[in-house]
Amino acid sequence: MVPIVATAMSSGRRPFRLSRRRNLISGAVIVGLLIAVALLSLIWTPLPPEKMQIIHKLQPPLAFGLLGTDQFGRDVLSMLMAGCWNSLSIAITAVAIGGTLGSIGGVSAAAIRGPFEALLMRVCDVIFALPPILSAMMLGAFLGPGRFTAIAAIAVFMIPVFARVTLTTSLQAWSRDYVTAARAIGNTRLTISLRHVLPNIISQIIVHGAIQLGLAILTEAGLSFLGLGMAPPAPTWGRMLADAQTYLALAPWLAILPGLAIALAVLGFNMLGDGLRDLLDPREASH
Repeated sequence: MVPIVATAMSSGRRPFRLSRRRNLISGAVIVGLLIAVALLSLIWTPLPPEKMQIIHKLQPPLAFGLLGTDQFGRDVLSMLMAGCWNSLSIAITAVAIGGTLGSIGGVSAAAIRGPFEALLMRVCDVIFALPPILSAMMLGAFLGPGRFTAIAAIAVFMIPVFARVTLTTSLQAWSRDYVTAARAIGNTRLTISLRHVLPNIISQIIVHGAIQLGLAILTEAGLSFLGLGMAPPAPTWGRMLADAQTYLALAPWLAILPGLAIALAVLGFNMLGDGLRDLLDPREASH
């Protein structure tokens, strides 16, 4: 026991704390359940999510269906399941696109430096000045609301987020001895970026992506709430919240249930990202 403790102390690294492990496991369980529900909704829901049964409208939970019905008699559980797929698919696609483009830009700027780095940062500043809600409004004016509009608006906002993170971590990697050695033997900047820089920062990109997924889901819900997300009658959590405003006194579950779903998704991805950060980045785990 003593040699193990001494080895851990001499290495300068603290053991992976139990609280951090709980964050990782809890986040993975929540995200895994959400993904399972989303995939299940593609092949099965208790009732068709868009099926209206006016005679059964505004039925409370357990009175008609497990979670009741909305103002059109649609099954709330079925809508939540279908909305899970719509919300997750939009968020994951947008973060994947924005993360890929932003990471490529950040790694390239760290390798090229000079005017290209300055130009990238100015472009990022301009994009940051236009929040995703405003971007979606402008895209919606040309393209109309829909899945593509929501994905594009969120992805555009994610590009500078990942570009800045990737640029910072890439510059740190370029100052390492292994990069200096690679340059000394004549490797090109492209080769160094692909073989040495990118593999050493990929874990930080993954962690940042997991955290940004929570923000993307929240943003997608806001876009749907404003009518800038997927077009009706496709269910989304944000639109369910918007439609529930009129019926808060009569049917509060219509707002509570999608609100809880959004909160659970954001919590799950944040916990997953926090746990991954401490697992993949020992420097963060030591603080």
